[in-house]
Amino acid sequence: MSENRIHVTFPTDLLREIDAICGVRRRSAFIEDVLLREVRRRKLMKFLENKQPAWKDEDHPELARMGTAAWVRKMRRESERPSLRKPPRKSSNGSGNVVRKRTA
Repeated sequence: MSENRIHVTFPTDLLREIDAICGVRRRSAFIEDVLLREVRRRKLMKFLENKQPAWKDEDHPELARMGTAAWVRKMRRESERPSLRKPPRKSSNGSGNVVRKRTA
């Protein structure tokens, strides 16, 4: 990301508080972090205030076929199944590293 230098003025009391939190040499990083969070928060608020639904049924045909509750139950059952993969064997030297035998 490219950077631009800007000139911003702050009340002296606020600047003292910022310096007490992050130090004089870290002002820019602190202000950038705070502003980035605020921009994200405002974008989220704008999105949440939007009257258009974020979820469209046509974008998720797997849910339309079986219904949301059935789809969630199916996904939970699949995630609770034991894995079909065998866990790797530990080496005989006790290192815990997997030792693979070479085949000719």
